[in-house]
Amino acid sequence: MGKLCFGVDLGGTTVKMGVFTVEGSLLSDWEIPTRKEEKGKYILDDIAESIKAKIEEEAISPEDVVGVGIGVPGPVTSTGIVKGCVNLGWGDVPVEEILKDKTGFMAKAGNDANVAALGELWQGGGKGYANLVMLTLGTGVGGGIVLDSKIVTGSHGAAGELGHMPVVYDETEYCGCGKKGCLEQVASATGIVKETKKLLASEKMPSSLRDLKEFTAKDVFDAAKAGDELALISVNKLAEYLGIAMSHIACVVDPDVFLVGGGVSKAGDFLIDAISRYYVEKAFHQCRKTPIKLATLGNSAGIYGAAKLVL
Repeated sequence: MGKLCFGVDLGGTTVKMGVFTVEGSLLSDWEIPTRKEEKGKYILDDIAESIKAKIEEEAISPEDVVGVGIGVPGPVTSTGIVKGCVNLGWGDVPVEEILKDKTGFMAKAGNDANVAALGELWQGGGKGYANLVMLTLGTGVGGGIVLDSKIVTGSHGAAGELGHMPVVYDETEYCGCGKKGCLEQVASATGIVKETKKLLASEKMPSSLRDLKEFTAKDVFDAAKAGDELALISVNKLAEYLGIAMSHIACVVDPDVFLVGGGVSKAGDFLIDAISRYYVEKAFHQCRKTPIKLATLGNSAGIYGAAKLVL
């Protein structure tokens, strides 16, 4: 079977897991529930037990296992200490040390969004590049920065928290992080719904969205694709803020490529084209040709990146 490694993507509801060849082929993937009771004290035990069960099930020789990588939903220092995961109930947790003790294998940990970016660089939309920035547009906005094929963590484990870049200077509402005007407030699935509802309340133009009691980000994009003027205004505003954010990032990082993932990215080239128009308008001239592409690994990006952490 050759040398193998495990990739673990720790989410608030489920833990996604995979076993990979060191060349990057996914041999098997599965999920277990995330047990958050008692401040998440059982999570790492459950992960270790699941890995041991998979080794027995697949008759894997422990000598062939290179290590275990894990992406977690919170800041992670370069020494593998998680600096708090609110939705798991964790404070500071030395994840690498604990996983190594419980599995007997080398362990590496990283922030989940950064790890997903690394996965895309390894086997996804960023394959062939060395420097990329990924924005994940879901319930919130996540980010990951990979330079010279290595994750940038920063001194506090907070590099790549792109969703909390301030872009809306007249915002009156607070973000979940405690400040106002974050990219996440306008560029997430939650954000575009909120901003579209504001438009529906303030503008009198007709819109198919008025016929829906509740609607989703997908509904807004579908309406925009069908030519709904109000929905187009909302999508263009989201794209403008993303273009502004990416132009700021480019001035600092100057990546080979930007990747866009997460549920909102299912809008496809319609979204990418809209972002690109604003990005070209806002970006420093040396960075204007940086491509903006869709991520390709979907929900598997995290386990791919976690496995790559080990390598």
